[in-house]
Amino acid sequence: MLVRVCDLTFLPVVGFNMEGTIFAPSLEGMKHVKSEEGEMLAKPFLDVCKLILPVIDKFGAAMALVKSDIGGNISRLEAKYESNPSQFKFLYSMVQVEVETKTAKASSSCTNGLLWLTRAMDFLVELFRNLLSHPDWTMSQACSDSYGKTLKKWHGWLASSSFAIAMKLAPDRKKFMDVVCGSGDVNADMEKFCTDFSPLLEENHKFLAGVGLDDLKAS
Repeated sequence: MLVRVCDLTFLPVVGFNMEGTIFAPSLEGMKHVKSEEGEMLAKPFLDVCKLILPVIDKFGAAMALVKSDIGGNISRLEAKYESNPSQFKFLYSMVQVEVETKTAKASSSCTNGLLWLTRAMDFLVELFRNLLSHPDWTMSQACSDSYGKTLKKWHGWLASSSFAIAMKLAPDRKKFMDVVCGSGDVNADMEKFCTDFSPLLEENHKFLAGVGLDDLKAS
């Protein structure tokens, strides 16, 4: 959940360079997220989420809470994966173990981490869609609308208030787009990112709903 105001220790970004747009590394990474049998692989999925961090960086202080939240949840899930890479090769195996031990609803669980990581990514996808669909909107408008469609219903008053304050720090839209374009077609890459990543996020929600854990709210 997006309430950690002071925890701003961020993860190092893997494999990022400015060949093409800022979305290019994550688009490449998505090609490797599924196994040959179509199962979600833990490390490749988390790597794709990490590769979005440079995009979030370009929002500056407005996205500090979002980046902190994403970074913390990736770290939690990576630590579990690294504790036993063969056991946790597949992303959902982390949740299944916690469901069996009745620890999935704990605030520090990997289940909780995957849920909030997925919700944060939902917000980003919706934000990118807004930037594509509403060229007349300011960045603050695009962010606030995306928040209302994704994270807001899961947040309490404190988190919602913190987010509203942060959105006042949103960067100028044109400057943001200029920075993220790199040497490619940023609109095309942004659209492809939304198209390719959304089904993966929906798959996470479907799995979590299947074990009764997709509707947890911020404590």
